[in-house]
Amino acid sequence: MSAARPLADGDRVDAVIVGAGLSGLYQLHRLRELGLTAVVFEAGDDIGGTWYWNRYPGARCDIESTSYSYSFSPELDQEWEWSERYAAQPEILRYIHHVADRFDLREDVVLRTRVIRAVYDGRDHRWRLSTDAGGAVTARFVILTTGCMSVPNDPRIPGADSFTGAVHHTARWPREDVSFAGKRVAVIGTGCSGVQAVPVIAEEAASLTVFQRTPAYVLPARNRPLRATERAALKAGYPEFRQAQRRSRGGTVFAPPTRSALEADEAERTAAYEAAWDEGFLNGLLRTYTDILTDEKANETVAEFVRSKIRSIVTDPATAELLSPRTFPFATKRPCLGTGYYETYNLPHVALVDLRATPIERITPRGIRISDGEHDLDVIVLATGFDALTGSQIAIDIVGKGGMTLRERWAEGPRNHLGLVSAGFPNLFTVLGPLSPSVLTNITVSLEQQVEWITDCIDHLLRNGLTEIDATPSAEAAWGTRVAELAARTLYPAVDSWYTGANVPGKPRVFLAYAGGLDRYREECDAVARAGYAGFVLSSSTDGRSLSDPY
Repeated sequence: MSAARPLADGDRVDAVIVGAGLSGLYQLHRLRELGLTAVVFEAGDDIGGTWYWNRYPGARCDIESTSYSYSFSPELDQEWEWSERYAAQPEILRYIHHVADRFDLREDVVLRTRVIRAVYDGRDHRWRLSTDAGGAVTARFVILTTGCMSVPNDPRIPGADSFTGAVHHTARWPREDVSFAGKRVAVIGTGCSGVQAVPVIAEEAASLTVFQRTPAYVLPARNRPLRATERAALKAGYPEFRQAQRRSRGGTVFAPPTRSALEADEAERTAAYEAAWDEGFLNGLLRTYTDILTDEKANETVAEFVRSKIRSIVTDPATAELLSPRTFPFATKRPCLGTGYYETYNLPHVALVDLRATPIERITPRGIRISDGEHDLDVIVLATGFDALTGSQIAIDIVGKGGMTLRERWAEGPRNHLGLVSAGFPNLFTVLGPLSPSVLTNITVSLEQQVEWITDCIDHLLRNGLTEIDATPSAEAAWGTRVAELAARTLYPAVDSWYTGANVPGKPRVFLAYAGGLDRYREECDAVARAGYAGFVLSSSTDGRSLSDPY
């Protein structure tokens, strides 16, 4: 199926994949191995998903390049050369293009086409999908690889349309170069995108004002070029490394901690934290002791360590204090890897505005008005994040059995079994969606696990003459309880964050990810499959045969 021509109205395929990022391309590759016809719909002008859309200054992965890559092809591991410890957006996009070309995936991708509606027809057990390009296609299986962070969160600021300068969202960055030379620039938001963009924008802008609501814990990336000897050693060890990734808790390989932070004295803890700080890993500080995410007192020891680092870097004590998180435990909001972030606030043309003390009242034609005055600006950069984990699914009008929409089904929070299938929406799978490990892990390892489980499931249906797989409401409820119980063992749920949907007005407050670890999640998914897909109903259209609900 060629990307150069649109599908004809009424075309039938075995599977539709929504989204041509890392998940969608791998899912296409695996379905091809089953001999299925599949098409990928992609809203963008090119493939790449997150790494196509997020082109903002400083955009870079916060997982090491050698880990943040596919593991399914040993040949690919040996062919590709990563240039840096933490690859920047252009390099990651080149990698994705290389994969697509090497495995001839582009021919089944339809670009500039957004799926806007999907309706399940229970009579012929197929989904009918409509796109913004007009027409519709039907498919037996639909796999949503729409990304866990792909729907930008646009702040609802009065007067936003009145500004006469340029406005850019980090998740919708222009393809053409954006110059900040001689410009008065504002950045709203200090999550990971803002942390990466601020130092780069500051290098060029005449003035930079950062509007911060909540400070982040920012750890140093220690990024650098990879030496040829390092790359050779990594390639030699890739087979064992990939197996270790798949067995790991978070999709990265490290020796797990064995002691409580409270068992160590202050000198020992400080030495451990210093070593982790110097290593430059996103989760380095979490790897020091067993109870950083489960005990408030243990967590405070590492939180205060980071605050001490901020005080040692930022020369103005008042600014250092504003940049120091005190309202939430360390890592209960996603920590950030940065390069020169705190140092940027020592520059004379960079200012920090505390929105908790002086909130934004409105955007004006000239700039941003806060409670104690107006900032005249030429450019506003919105680094305000995403409607994470659920936003990309409910953005599509998905209608399942009995006319129930997914939006209605998820009105009080997402419901599904294993983070994969929602009851009443048969043969509709989600990769990296809510109630799966997704954002709490290295997503390249997580997406491969889920894509492979989905592919094996579809293969099972085909080999056994089965038409549908649907989650049972009882299994769905049990899975929701399981995810909530795992989260309750940590400090995560008590914090307002995008992990709980708190960054989007009106979104239900539910902890959205499986916090038990990728290794445990893999075991649970495999156990369900071995038990004949326990918690799912598998049925045949020819005889009405189904497997009973074991829950």
